[in-house]
Amino acid sequence: MQVALDDYVWAAGVATDLVNTAPEVWHGEDKLPDLASLAAFAEQHSIPVSTRPGDLHAVHRLRATVRDLIDHPAQARLITGATALTSSIGDVSLDATSGRSRWTVSLRQGTTVVDALSLVCGVGILGVVQSLDVARFRACGAPTCQGAFIDTTRPGRRRYCMPGLCGNRVNVANHRARKASAPASEPAASDHSSG
Repeated sequence: MQVALDDYVWAAGVATDLVNTAPEVWHGEDKLPDLASLAAFAEQHSIPVSTRPGDLHAVHRLRATVRDLIDHPAQARLITGATALTSSIGDVSLDATSGRSRWTVSLRQGTTVVDALSLVCGVGILGVVQSLDVARFRACGAPTCQGAFIDTTRPGRRRYCMPGLCGNRVNVANHRARKASAPASEPAASDHSSG
């Protein structure tokens, strides 16, 4: 597997998805409860590494580490933490085969899913710190959600960790609140014409 250092949008998305599998986000339900769900997560994110016994607990520790970085986004801390995630996992090289030069990290033979996810999360965090800003590391804006995310949108106005879920819940709640506070409409007068 090769990860381009300038592909931080994809990598930050993987980091966001990883931290939002945690039980605190899903009111006690862990979305990575076993090796099968971890393998499905890796496949869904195009991470071609098979899972082994012991990987699940290591990925849970990684998830907590990445969440801690997102929750405390001081630039020096993010750089140190993300560098630790990427160190000694792969070999950095300049790849010019795609028609343009870009720095990549190729994972070494025998890499675990934990190594691959560490590298991807580290690249995502470092790329966002370099290209965007530490203000892009945020907690979900939904009042009942404990999720977190890295905002890689162009305008930088994303508010929810899972816009399709949290954003919709907030919109529905706001709609219901507006509807409940609106004055009751009077029944339409019937039009009886004599004739």
